[in-house]
Amino acid sequence: MAKKAYSPIIYSYLRKYQEDPTSRIFAPLAEAYRKAGLIDEAIEIAREGLRVHPQFVGGRVALARALFDNKLYSEVMNELAPIIAEVPDNLVAQRLLAESYLMLGRVIEALGCYKMLLYFNPNDTETAQIVQELENQAYSKGSMVLRTDPQPDPSEEFIIGPANNAIEQDPQEKRSKIIRKIVFLQGLLQKIERYKIQVSSLA
Repeated sequence: MAKKAYSPIIYSYLRKYQEDPTSRIFAPLAEAYRKAGLIDEAIEIAREGLRVHPQFVGGRVALARALFDNKLYSEVMNELAPIIAEVPDNLVAQRLLAESYLMLGRVIEALGCYKMLLYFNPNDTETAQIVQELENQAYSKGSMVLRTDPQPDPSEEFIIGPANNAIEQDPQEKRSKIIRKIVFLQGLLQKIERYKIQVSSLA
């Protein structure tokens, strides 16, 4: 790399990285480069570090941030999609991936990420508003369709009963929905527990 007038924080990280190129200091170094506007340097150092630590989530996120600043949204998606599949509560990765999907015009995928953010932080009013806006956009474009009950055939006789009876008319559908929700939440909780175990083992 060509000599540049770096900030003291970059020099500090760079010195530590040069002392031990196998350390994980490359991630904050890449982030310091990015914040200084040295995006290409950030990408280069992050990729160098990830060759040594390919599974280091912090390094992946640092690289993804620099790629995002360089408008390489597809590459951001490739970096972060596997991370949130394993660590769904990594909110930084989740939000960055959501924004990348939006930049690529992939509203449904972005909506999924924002809903996950809202799941982990239900009091986030800004994210709640984004979810609502994206849902409205998806419905208006036909990407999502509201489920409507079929209209009754006027030629068929039917009896109007209490509301409770109407709810119970299709117990199979109701049971299937509940099972799908339980399976989804169980899978999510398992991933979170695996992540907690990994974090505690590194502590």
